Amino acid sequence: MIYRDFQGERLSALAFGTMRLPTVEGTGTIDEKRVYEMTEYAISHGVNYFDTAYPYHGGESERVMGRVLKSFPRQSFNLATKYPGHQISDSYDVKAVFEEQLEKCGVDYFDFYLLHNVYEDSVPVYEDSRWGIIDYLKEQKKNGRIRHLGFSSHAQPDSLKSFVERHGEDMEFCQIQLNYLDWTLQSANEKYDILTAAGIPVFVMEPVRGGKLANLPASITERLKELCPGKSSASFAFRFLLGLPNVTTVLSGMSDMAQMEDNVKTFTVGEPLSQEEWQTALDIAEFLKDAVPCTGCRYCCDGCPAGLDIPKLISVYNDVKFQPHFNAGMYIDSLDEGKKPSACIGCGACSAICPQKIDVPSLMKDLEERLSKLPKWADLCRERAEASKRGKKQ
Repeated sequence: MIYRDFQGERLSALAFGTMRLPTVEGTGTIDEKRVYEMTEYAISHGVNYFDTAYPYHGGESERVMGRVLKSFPRQSFNLATKYPGHQISDSYDVKAVFEEQLEKCGVDYFDFYLLHNVYEDSVPVYEDSRWGIIDYLKEQKKNGRIRHLGFSSHAQPDSLKSFVERHGEDMEFCQIQLNYLDWTLQSANEKYDILTAAGIPVFVMEPVRGGKLANLPASITERLKELCPGKSSASFAFRFLLGLPNVTTVLSGMSDMAQMEDNVKTFTVGEPLSQEEWQTALDIAEFLKDAVPCTGCRYCCDGCPAGLDIPKLISVYNDVKFQPHFNAGMYIDSLDEGKKPSACIGCGACSAICPQKIDVPSLMKDLEERLSKLPKWADLCRERAEASKRGKKQ
């Protein structure tokens, strides 16, 4: 296993993310026996970072990982979890949740603790003096119950930069979605640069885009086999990240032992992509995106009667078109009604001036329709809250 330095500590470059733990077929219940076997294999092969969160698996991920990790010396692993300030709620009780998490995980302290998904709508929650979330967590760090405090984020680059400017001194690390597809599709390159400039180490989530980059079209898979004989498509995605010096650890949401073994092999060798392979990764990303060719010139914005940020909405469209996910819906929900795609009046002034001849009004309608089919973030929050309450009663 290769390791990266974090404040004088050695963190494994591969981390075990527990959002997609193996489940018992047909039940949705976490298969604790298989989780134990995977954890034992991980620790015995040098993995020392385990990441969970309050809402994962309806609140059961923390409980299962707490029980499983009890079998191993406390100094052999770093345990990370997160405060769910990103979830829509009428009120937030950071103390109650934090104490509950310690109890669920069966530990006296967390090695790493994160503000979960700092993005446009959750920033006001984290900064609200009524809840005192950041101040409380800073106090727990002083008391030794949190060793390292950071945050995860799906925010747009400008929002991320603004948050870092206000709170960067208190945030020791940041976890972002980063892979060779999102390097440009979700502006991960910009986010990486913002954090690097601020001296904040990057922890990576979604390195294979929820499995998309591990299960590529046959033509691309064959191309990678020729370029990287004996290596998996997933390893190609991981090796892209190994070439980024400010990446400290890469979380992989492994669901079976085969994935664990393949990933451990990749991070034991620790070979970054060559220059040719790096360019191939970017070429594959362009092929996969099948994106609307917006260059971000913003000519369309100057004459838009609704004042829409059309390039940004097109980038959301490209993301949703590739892989429908509620993260895109979260960003759109954070906008004022007059700035959403539904505010487009279809005048066509944007299309008339667009150098790429993009039919923006039609695209806005299509984006609105696609978003309407995504699960609503508020509904997901309610479902997770109900699942957590059920878990407490059991």
